[in-house]
This record gives sequence, C-alpha cells and structure tokens, in this order.
Amino acid sequence: MTTRRTEDPGSSESARLTRDDRFPPSRHYDPVTPRLHLQLDDRSGVPVYRQMMDQIKYYVAGGTLRPGDQIPSIRELAAALTVNPTTVVKAYTELEREGVIEKRHGKGAFISAASVQLTQVEQETAIRRSAKQLAVEASQLQVPSPKVIHVVSEELDALDPAREWTETPVKFTASTPSSAE
Repeated sequence: MTTRRTEDPGSSESARLTRDDRFPPSRHYDPVTPRLHLQLDDRSGVPVYRQMMDQIKYYVAGGTLRPGDQIPSIRELAAALTVNPTTVVKAYTELEREGVIEKRHGKGAFISAASVQLTQVEQETAIRRSAKQLAVEASQLQVPSPKVIHVVSEELDALDPAREWTETPVKFTASTPSSAE
C-alpha cells in the first residue's frame, strides 16, 4: 500500500492524506488481471464506496477490466485501501446490482459478461468532465497551461511507469457552440 501526502493549498491543514494502491497478485487474486490503481479522496465530498465504484466502472468502460476478470476480494481491497470492509461490500453490492460485476460463491467477484465498454465519444465525454474541472482550478490558481500538462503527464507516468505511446495519441476535436442563435 502506498500512502502519499499531498499539499492542499486551499486548506489550513498542512497535508491531506490520499490513498492509492496497485494490487499485487495473491493466492485469491488472478495475476492475469491488470493491476488496478484506485485513489480515494476523503475530502472530495463523494462517498468512498462511490469513488471505488466509479473507478472500477471506468476500468471496465475503458477495457482494462474485461468480462471474466477477477477483482480483489473484499478483504484484500479493504486492507489495501485501509477502509472498512463494509465500505467495499457496499461498493461491490451496488456494482453487482448494476450488472458490472458478479459474485461467485466461494470464488470471488468477477467482471460481468453484461458489462459494457464505452465508445470513443463516451470516453471523451467522461474525460472532458474531469479535464474541465482541472482547467477551472488551474485557471483560478493561475497555473500556466504547460505546467498543467506537465503535471498530468507526471501523474500518468506515476500510475504506469512503463507507459509508452505505441501509437499516435488520439486527437479529439474541440466543439464550440454556434454563435448564430
């Protein structure tokens, strides 16, 4: 488990605790399943179980987790993220109810065959929501664009140091509202 302290410029506290982890293979966890990185932010206002759900759904939607892939057990995930196992149970129960995962008695939790990947347009929409929030905050803090891009690149590299661009990055087209109304 990696614990990282990051400065929160808008807080009177000296540091904010964020939790993240890459799940190592274990006897209960399928080593073929890609390593997951879940980051929980206690200060976001979003319940922890919801943050876990959203991130697992993003892994499924992006194709990192595929139907049949095993995800960490409740105990493993709770221990890795230092959260109460009841929180993981709630996230898994909701994911099962939504058809994202299926629990197999005595075997664990697996990505459901009914789970769906996002189209490229849906992926763009999802990432633009986060990018817009980052852009607003960077603008408010008067952080120059090249610095923002550099920081995002560093964070991506920290998540996956072996990450390499094997193809030309996808370029999304910017859409602007029509001025003739």
